[in-house]
Amino acid sequence: MPATDPPSPRLDDFLCFAVYSAGHAFNRLYRPLLDRLGLTYPQYLAMVALWEADGVTVGDLGRRLGLESSTLTPLLKRLQAMDLVARDRDPDDERQVRIRLTPKGRALEKPACAVPAELAAASGIGPEEYGKIRAGLDALRAALDRAGSTNA
Repeated sequence: MPATDPPSPRLDDFLCFAVYSAGHAFNRLYRPLLDRLGLTYPQYLAMVALWEADGVTVGDLGRRLGLESSTLTPLLKRLQAMDLVARDRDPDDERQVRIRLTPKGRALEKPACAVPAELAAASGIGPEEYGKIRAGLDALRAALDRAGSTNA
């Protein structure tokens, strides 16, 4: 019996496409919410990370956000130009640059606190389902990171 070719892949079968398209849907919902704050989504994530832990090094912030320095540095320069953060050399280690929130950056935290609840309400997903999806995506990312590190 001749071997048959495997069926052509269908876009709807790709988990990566489901994640990718969900990301675009998130961005469409985030855009008007973040426009009110004057931030892009990557800038918002950086600010959230800084509200969690102010005064971190660029390297620590990059690891937290999963961004390379070449991507993070221009983003931080824009936040600095907006007077939301200050970038200063660490006095104990001049090789390190620390990112600190300015008073204006700290003040943005309160209005930004409404964004997650507005997004959750718009999604129609309840807290329990949200937690399950988040846990599943975290597990998926960890598995992909492990697979990527063994293939590197």
